[in-house]
Amino acid sequence: MKITAMIPMRLGSTRIPKKNIRYLLDKPLMQYSIDLATKCSLFDEVWVNSECEKLRPYVESLDACFHKRPDELAADKATNRDFTYEFLQKHQCDYLVMINTTSPLLRTETLCSFLKLAQSDKFDTVLSVVSEQAETFYRGIPLNFSLDRKINSQLLEPTEKIVWAITAWRRETFLRLQEQGENPIFGGKLGRFPIPKDEACDLDVPEDWRIAEATLLSRKSQFEERYLQL
Repeated sequence: MKITAMIPMRLGSTRIPKKNIRYLLDKPLMQYSIDLATKCSLFDEVWVNSECEKLRPYVESLDACFHKRPDELAADKATNRDFTYEFLQKHQCDYLVMINTTSPLLRTETLCSFLKLAQSDKFDTVLSVVSEQAETFYRGIPLNFSLDRKINSQLLEPTEKIVWAITAWRRETFLRLQEQGENPIFGGKLGRFPIPKDEACDLDVPEDWRIAEATLLSRKSQFEERYLQL
């Protein structure tokens, strides 16, 4: 089974300008996902998918390959469905795993566990999710609790939020559904992989950036557990 990593890396961004080349602590944001993928022995290839040719030397210096996406897929309107289809037309693999640069808090062991689920060959699509046991509304309607009584949160049925930190697609299924005019992003038999909450931060707005910085700093600090003496 050939598993290829694809890291989408558009240079332009609006809510956090040029975020992929902005330093997050000691290295550019883009490097977190590249380092994560290249250090994982389960990938056969690691590709950065970008419209910006100027990124190629830096990408290749980190032992990753560079895929130049067409200019028409560089705008905000281009979706992961569009650029993934273009990439898969040009690269052979059994599974493609998309790792987002906007998820710099992912740990190696989480990625490896995710890949083992993809390697099980049970699913056409595997989504990363955060599972939460909290009272949840949708359009004012309780999803996983009743307004008639209060129960402890640990007894609630968890809800799952898709976070897009890591996503895997079976190449054959993705291409077939796309060419049939169906949506391949959630295509075929669907699997879900829960990731830890402290790895799920998605850098979309400046507040997310500050959360990611604080989390990374906390990981570097070795605080012992302390308790108030009673």
